[in-house]
Amino acid sequence: MSQPLWQPSRSEIEATQMYALMQRINREHGTDLSDYAALHAWSVDNLEIFWQLVWEESDLLADAQGDTVLERPDAMPGARWFPHARLNYAANLLRRRDEHPALIACDERGRRQQLSYSELHDQVANLAHALRGSGITAGDRVAGFVPNSEHAVIAMLATASLGAVWSSCSPDFGFNGVIDRFGQIQPKVLIATDGYTWNGKSIDTRERLAQISSAIESLNQVVVFPFLHEEADTHGIDKAVAWHDYLNNNASEIEFESQPFDHPLYILYSSGTTGAPKCIVHSAGGTLLQHLKEHRLHTDLRADDVLFYYTTCGWMMWNWLVSGLACGSTLVLFDGSPFSPAPDVLWSLAEREGITVFGTSAKYIAACEKEGLKPGRSHDLSRLRAVLSTGSALAHESFDYVYRDIDPNLLLASISGGTDIVSCFALGCPIRPVYRGQLQCRGLGMAVDVFDDDGKPLREDKGELVCTRPFPSMPIGFWNDPNGERYRDAYFSTFPGIWAHGDYAEITAVDGLIIHGRSDAVLNPGGVRIGTAEIYRQVEKVEGVLESLCIGQEWGDDIRVILFVRLQPGIGLDDALRDEIRRTIRTNTSPRHVPAKIIQVSDIPRTLSGKIVELAVRNIVHGRPVKNQDALANPEALDLYKNLPELQQ
Repeated sequence: MSQPLWQPSRSEIEATQMYALMQRINREHGTDLSDYAALHAWSVDNLEIFWQLVWEESDLLADAQGDTVLERPDAMPGARWFPHARLNYAANLLRRRDEHPALIACDERGRRQQLSYSELHDQVANLAHALRGSGITAGDRVAGFVPNSEHAVIAMLATASLGAVWSSCSPDFGFNGVIDRFGQIQPKVLIATDGYTWNGKSIDTRERLAQISSAIESLNQVVVFPFLHEEADTHGIDKAVAWHDYLNNNASEIEFESQPFDHPLYILYSSGTTGAPKCIVHSAGGTLLQHLKEHRLHTDLRADDVLFYYTTCGWMMWNWLVSGLACGSTLVLFDGSPFSPAPDVLWSLAEREGITVFGTSAKYIAACEKEGLKPGRSHDLSRLRAVLSTGSALAHESFDYVYRDIDPNLLLASISGGTDIVSCFALGCPIRPVYRGQLQCRGLGMAVDVFDDDGKPLREDKGELVCTRPFPSMPIGFWNDPNGERYRDAYFSTFPGIWAHGDYAEITAVDGLIIHGRSDAVLNPGGVRIGTAEIYRQVEKVEGVLESLCIGQEWGDDIRVILFVRLQPGIGLDDALRDEIRRTIRTNTSPRHVPAKIIQVSDIPRTLSGKIVELAVRNIVHGRPVKNQDALANPEALDLYKNLPELQQ
């Protein structure tokens, strides 16, 4: 067994909210829980008691809770949490009402806007009254075409205060990408930006907004706020009004509409690269309770923390980030390129704002190392205590980088979940060691397991990541799926009554988790299943390789592994580099992992949230259509993979 990279001291463990909960369980339920493994097992075996404790420990604001915690506990799907409860999500995020900073919104241009909890409350009150005046009531949809700014948070909270449903995408989505999403849910009001910046370039979105507003027939109001320009120009945009003209500046209180626990709060979207995006509906109570558990217990978030996550409003980590307001914490928002105006812009932000919990993607951490950044030496990160990473598997070498070049005393939490559950299946743990290449733990109250093809649990072997019991943040369902058929097919068709998440994973000897890639991207040469992350980890060790993408190509009666590599500028793929890549893969994995072909490409296609799209490339290579290229940030990159002569040999 390898040695941990980080180990909390006894005093650090005993100071956590997770430890306090464990002691409460021991006192009140006659248990003798002494470590995380025991706590997790107890939480899964006692679901109703555990989630009741999370409610109490979080001191949820609710008009009613009811006596029933879980109705139909054996139904997957079909279980109902707190069926008699009534609450409002926004009320729980705005319960603090003082001058403590709630939001610090920054961008790559150097813009900085700070709002206290009191100021945030007042701005939400103004917008909520205006939305009410536009006829928005419980269940109506309000859509956001928004950068990661204070406007997005205000608009979401105002929407949620009315019991309406918020759905957002970032302004880098093209016209078809927006219509594919918002066109399905028929919003009444659209909150939108006049533009955004990326990598030093200003992009005006008003022309696209005019097209969008004309195409969505359900809209009765478009509210445009100035983000790129000094003032919001609504000329040529149907039913448009400027943000400041729309607000009811006389409002001072918010009438929070109390709704059932499973009342819709958010509509999020699947990536949509193989068809129209799925519209995934999440509940107010389930989202709130799950995020409070993850923030308070797994991240040990408190009112004096400063929480940051690099995200856009088209990624579920934005929804996760915003829930940090329920802990009374300060949220730092950033919009723009994470390397503009300088490669260290986010670390400068962390230093300036005193960020204590820094969230980002695995890709960003790897890019920082490639850039040669050493934030722990170049910046004062003395307040930073945790780094969170998600979006893809965090390479073993990235663990080394964080502890070598950022801070050896950090909790590095590689986390994994997704849009489907607006939360995590596996994440950080402040009372447990960090091991190289591993996610620390399966989440409390989450009956996460790894199954073989026959539905039997696996240990220290790779299989399908599943969840065998209900959890509060399971989706209500999909929009326009009245009988739930698409919902059941998406998650419950592999193992009836069991949530199959679509990740290829492994539970380790120390009860951690490793994600080896998406199940539908698993390679199968000679009948041996290989996760793509196993190959990426080795390839990107090789000097000169920026990133890679791996697929299985149908060849004869088998599958052969094809590796595409994007190299550093000025470097070409010659036989020596091919040999080095193959040697690195073979030495550190197995001969089965070695690609049959290695091909240089100038770009790798990604979704708008930054994930590489192996399935889309696999379809292109096999001459199959990619149905929804508007879901891609760089759809033109797919042309690089068409009719490659190397793939015909």
